[in-house]
Formats: sequence, C-alpha cells, structure tokens
Amino acid sequence: MGIAIVKHNHPYRLVEQEGIRDLCVYLNSNALPISRNTIKADIEKMYKREKERVKTELNSITSRICLTADLWTFIATDGYLALTAHFVDEDWILQKRVLNFHHMPPPHGGPIFVVKVIDLLRDWAVEKNAHVLNLIVQDGVKVISKPVSKIRDCVKYIRASESRKLKFAECIVQVSLPCNKRVHQNVPTKWNSTFVMLDSALEYKLAFHQLHVVDRSFSRFYPTEEEWLRVQKFTTLLRPFYDLTTLFSGTNYPIANLYFHGVWKIQKVIMEEVNNLDIEVSEMAKQMKLKFEKYWECYSLVLSFAIILDPRFKMDYVVYAFKKLYPFDYEERAKEVRDKFYLLFEKYENTFDGDLLDGSIAGCSSGDLGNDNDDFAEFENQQHANKRNKSQVDSYLDDTRLLSTQELDVLNFWKENKNRYPILSLMARDILSIPITTVASESAFSIGGRIVGKFHTSLLPENVEVLLCTRDLLYGVTASEDEEDRERLSIDFASLVAKLTNLHESSLFSVEPAANLLADSNSELEEFYAMQLYEA
Repeated sequence: MGIAIVKHNHPYRLVEQEGIRDLCVYLNSNALPISRNTIKADIEKMYKREKERVKTELNSITSRICLTADLWTFIATDGYLALTAHFVDEDWILQKRVLNFHHMPPPHGGPIFVVKVIDLLRDWAVEKNAHVLNLIVQDGVKVISKPVSKIRDCVKYIRASESRKLKFAECIVQVSLPCNKRVHQNVPTKWNSTFVMLDSALEYKLAFHQLHVVDRSFSRFYPTEEEWLRVQKFTTLLRPFYDLTTLFSGTNYPIANLYFHGVWKIQKVIMEEVNNLDIEVSEMAKQMKLKFEKYWECYSLVLSFAIILDPRFKMDYVVYAFKKLYPFDYEERAKEVRDKFYLLFEKYENTFDGDLLDGSIAGCSSGDLGNDNDDFAEFENQQHANKRNKSQVDSYLDDTRLLSTQELDVLNFWKENKNRYPILSLMARDILSIPITTVASESAFSIGGRIVGKFHTSLLPENVEVLLCTRDLLYGVTASEDEEDRERLSIDFASLVAKLTNLHESSLFSVEPAANLLADSNSELEEFYAMQLYEA
C-alpha cells in the first residue's frame, strides 16, 4: 500500500477508506486494517532506505556532481526548495536525483538561499561537489501582458462548461476551420505553455471572433484587433525559443553539447529583432536582450566547452558562431574560449598521476630492429618524444571531425575513447553532465502540486519531502505524467466538430438555427442541443 501511495500521490488516509479496507479483506481474509500513522511510518522507513542508497551512490562516483536549486511557492504561500543532483554514472549514462524538496519559509534572499543549500548538501555529504531561457522570455512577455491575460481568460471561459465547449465547437464549424491543434490554457510561470496557448489561439482566431459575435458574456474577454496583432508578432518572435525549449525539455534530459548551438540561435534572433522596424517587436527584443546578456556572460564559457567536446563540431563551430555574431572581433573571442579550455584541461591533468598520462599515448616497441638499426631507433625515439609533447587536447582537436549531420551519442563517444583520451574523457564527463534544462525542478514542482493539492494543504512540509523524494528516487518522472499535465489544460475540439458537421450534413440542424441557438442563453435549449449532439 505504501508503494501505491508514493507512486500515485495518494493521501495517507487512503488506507482508512472503507472501500480500500474492503478490497484488502477481499484479497486476503486475514488482512488487518492499518491506520494512516502506520502507513506514514512505513513510507518514512522507505525514504530513509532509499536516501542511504543514493547517498552511497553519490559518494562512490568519480565524476563531479552538478547541482540545480529552484524555489516554488504553493497556493498556501509555503515555499519549497528543490535541490537536484545531475551526474554521469560509471556506465556513462546521465542521471539525476531530487535530493531535497525542503520547506523554505520567507525570506528567500540570496545569502539565506545559499546557506540552506550548503546545509542540505552536508546531510548528503556531497558539499565538495558543490532557468535562464525562461527568465529571458518572461521579460519579453511583460511587454504584452494585457493581451496575454485576455487570451487566457478567453480559453478559461470556453473550458468552464460543456455548453460553452459546444458553443465554441459550433463556431469552429461556422467559420470552416480545421482542428489541427488543441486549445491550450497556459501556466503563467511557464513561458513555453504561454507560447502554446497564444499559438493555438491564433489558429482559432476566427472561431473566437464568431463566439464574440454570438455570445455577449464572452465579449468582455475578447482582445481587440490591435491586441491580436501584437500577439501575432510576439508569437513569431518566440517560435525559435519554443523550438529550443522543446529540445531542452524532454523527459530524457539533454546533454550539454546541445546548449551552445541552441543559445547561439536565440542570441542571433534577438540581435536581429532589436533592429526590427516594428517598434513593439524591437522593444520586446531589447527587454529580452538585457536579460540574455546578464546570464550569457555567466554561462556561455563553460557550456561552449561542451560543443568543443562534441567530435562533430569542436572549435570550428565556436569560431563559426562567433563570426556570425561578432564579425569584427570573433577571432579574439574564440581564442579566449580555446585558451580557457586548455587551462581547464591542465587543471585536470595536474590531478592525475603520470602513469595515467603516459598510458594515454599508444606507442610502438622497436623490438629487434632497435638493436640492429641505430638510425631507426633514433627516429623512433624522436617520434615518441613528439607524441609525448602533444597533449590529448591537441590530438583530439587535430583529429578529423565527424560529420556534423550524423546522429551521435556524445557520452558514448567518450566512453569508447576513454583509453585514447583518459584525462580529456574525465573532463568531458563532468562538463557534459551540466544540466541545461529546468525540467528536473519543474517536474518536482509538478509532483509537489499533486501531493500538496488544495485538499491536502494541512500536510506537514517534512511529509511532503518524504513523499516527493521517495517517489523520485524510486520511479523518477514518467512521460505519461507530463502528458497528463498537458491534457489537463487543453481541449481537443476535433471530435465535437466532427459530430456537429455530421449533424449539419444530415439536416438535423442548419447553420443559421444553430447560430440562433447559441445566441440564446436559455439553459433548456442548451440542454436540448447538447442531448442531440450526445445521441448523434
């Protein structure tokens, strides 16, 4: 029973419900009823067992551990800090573990935040290893906050009842729109869901307009034509961001080598749109550029190392990207990245014994020829000297790049080449484990929202942490849960529209009477219309 509660986010009191107890007795006539306190104690034991297992795992790995920490405030104003560890395991597979989902009451200032994170890490004994895109776009969203709010209210309106959904479906039929997309409501804190909402609203703009004509109650939410135009412009600007976020935010966490190329594309779009003749688009881009530059200086260097460690791109891509963005000083910028890449490698090199370094150079034995041919022996010694003087970085960068178009598991490449580049491979393992997505934190917050739902606000913070962390350590987050969240905030009108179309074609209704029906707020007529559709 404890497993079911953890896995499906049920409350402790599930075990005290009559139906559940009857089911247990039906399955085992000797089963004894248990209380919520008993099941709570069992789950706490489960959590402690899993925590010790993960603690042992984290302290046994040889790679570095990358940490992400984010704050979430529930509707009851309780703050929670999600602390997540990211690392590449001994089989060269990228892993993540939610270490803590810790209650964090106000204030949430920087110094307090840092002290709390260090405190939590001490408990895990990993203190030695001790969501930028979203922030950039949110600054742009502020410029059109009013139209975004109106469209959100429009979507909430049609989702509020079955009769309103029917009205909107009829509007889709009347304006002959295909149902290629679902209608989405956004989560205000997730800009990508805002993009999806705006994009789908634009797809159904004519249907929203028709509803505006036939439903007086809806009219107060409907955006003006000027606001629709602003939404159109903003959605066009955001599309490259959304494509990148889709790449970064899969359930299978992306490797850091994807970051440089993606963020470079975003920077390129922003810089182009800053000079857009449309004042609104230019203003949005300027706001985004300010935020981008604030975080780019912090993140670009180490994550440019990740693209260098992708054998399909190496330094060539860094030079190419900088040349596109900074045509006048790209060589100096690329040189800075290259120099610091070498400097980081030297630090790794200094942490290993000479035996490991010597073993990385594959040499040839002179055998009997060395005794018989002094000239060849001298030549061979010189060759060995040249190889020893050539670092692993030089060898790697000088090797021919793989085709940039080929599919490649970069971690597997370094796993297969760890004997050839033993020190560089360790550096690659650490850099490629750097998280480039907020998926881990957002997944924790999503599960937290299920555990601390509006019916479970009295759950103690320490019990929230036990339930969420045990769930993550045992099962992680499945794709079906992400899909469940998307389904919950969207509507697929395709089936409704298909039924309405069939009704019209069979002459049960004509378009004009249906429109008159929609304009009438009489509940009996709405009920009759819904019944006809249901029977069809």
